[in-house]
Amino acid sequence: MNIKMNLFVMTLAAALAGPIGFLGTDALAAGPQGGRGVRVQPLNADEAATLTFMREEEKMARDVYLNMAARWAQLPFANIAKSEQQHMDAIKAKLDRYGLPDPALAGIGAFRDTELQVLYDGLTDRGETAYLEALWVGGLIEEVDIEDLDNAIAATSHPDLAQVYGNLLRGSRNHLRAFASAIERQGVVYQAQHLDQETVDAIIDSPMERGK
Repeated sequence: MNIKMNLFVMTLAAALAGPIGFLGTDALAAGPQGGRGVRVQPLNADEAATLTFMREEEKMARDVYLNMAARWAQLPFANIAKSEQQHMDAIKAKLDRYGLPDPALAGIGAFRDTELQVLYDGLTDRGETAYLEALWVGGLIEEVDIEDLDNAIAATSHPDLAQVYGNLLRGSRNHLRAFASAIERQGVVYQAQHLDQETVDAIIDSPMERGK
């Protein structure tokens, strides 16, 4: 997310410039039968930092939605939490491909990145006050995800990363549509919380897309 992401990227980039050697040489990925690997063009420091951040970002979304599903037992939280798990899995596959460590902690609501931890705590507290507030929390998460994924696509030179980010972007637009629809069923018109209103209106007024 855009929560001091530049600082996070610079910190991780500095760490990657140390003894870890994957940035300077081609990464070696396992072949389809587990045999001799194929050479994979390595990520630069910014691409590696973004991919790593995205793993925890998707976990933050999943964990918030799991809590909201347990608290309110209403749609669309449980379904979207399952989709966020698929997003996490897609990012994990890319971390593995490029030989990057997985930052995601096992516990629900636990994060290595302190900014994401603060964000999770605040959004969960807000969402527990009322079902409508929980829906607004979901909309906010998806708006920020959309911006971050757009930026990630623009910043990578790797087609496979652009593809996976594009798949996640379609999912986030669908999630935003679902939250906006649920809010409007409560008799409230959805208003943009992070993106500009024109962009949000264009998304929620268009049909659901293929992809979760």
